[in-house]
Amino acid sequence: MSFNNGNNPNDFINDIDRMKNEFRNSAKFLGPIIVIGLLVIGAFTSFYTVEPDEEAVVIRFGKYLTTNPPGLHFKVPMGVDQVIKVKTKRVLQAEFGFRTQDTRTRRTTYSSNSYKTESLMLTGDLNVADVEWAVQFQISDPFKYLFQTSSPEVNIRDVSESIMRRVVGDRSVTDILTTGKVEIETRALVLMQEVLNKYDMGVRIVTVKLQDVNPPEVVKPSFNEVNEAKQEQEKSINQAEGEYNKIIPEARGKAQKLVSEAEGYASAEVNRSLGDAEKFEAIFKEYKRAPQITRKRIYLETMSTIFKRFENITVVDPEVKGLLPVFNKSLNGGSK
Repeated sequence: MSFNNGNNPNDFINDIDRMKNEFRNSAKFLGPIIVIGLLVIGAFTSFYTVEPDEEAVVIRFGKYLTTNPPGLHFKVPMGVDQVIKVKTKRVLQAEFGFRTQDTRTRRTTYSSNSYKTESLMLTGDLNVADVEWAVQFQISDPFKYLFQTSSPEVNIRDVSESIMRRVVGDRSVTDILTTGKVEIETRALVLMQEVLNKYDMGVRIVTVKLQDVNPPEVVKPSFNEVNEAKQEQEKSINQAEGEYNKIIPEARGKAQKLVSEAEGYASAEVNRSLGDAEKFEAIFKEYKRAPQITRKRIYLETMSTIFKRFENITVVDPEVKGLLPVFNKSLNGGSK
């Protein structure tokens, strides 16, 4: 398009008319171009993809419509439907008393800043403990997480810190530093979930983990001395129990052996006595049947038993001149 630079008014009017004609010709193509552009924009904004670790909250004209799972979904284009994607499958973490700086290397690095206002707590026995912990949580309901509270992460931190101070305040410092960590974690998780459910925030606590529990730096040397004394005490108790477990079972074994031997001897004597009694009854029964024969047999058996105990036996008979050697073990080689 060119304009006539002359001073002729007719030429200027002709230029204006020519511009009008050109604009009318261009307007014939402008409408279809706008329509095509709107169709293209509508086509590209009428669907969206939700990743496997996400859920999508759909808002239509500022009002909650639905929550869609992972996959391909359609919506009303041109900004009518607004889609907010939330990482519901990802485990999020809130840290207290420390901050993780970098986890991409082989060794995790932590911030050197001090967070004592979060970690210093008063225990049940009026001592102070430096408690560092982490809370891992997942978004169970994305709509509630987005719209039920204005600052859900801040609320989670406030609830976690309040509950941890409550749980630590119910226990002694020794319990917190030694054997009570698992119980504290479990109790804190239950109480945190109860409060978050009451606020209906759409958050599920996965785990509560105590990272590091120490006495304050000022009293740490004294506390270490107390721990060393307790360790020595436990060592002495373990040594005493070891000696006890070594000596007492041995003594009990010996006592049991003596008891068993005595019981065996008593049983043998009782059985021998029962046998002698049965033998006497049998002999007495035969004696009643044949007294003379039985008496003679008993006499011979008794004399045989007695003679076995002597080395030499000599019978002196006045009717026989000299001595009659009846039994001499040395001469007869041990035979009668």
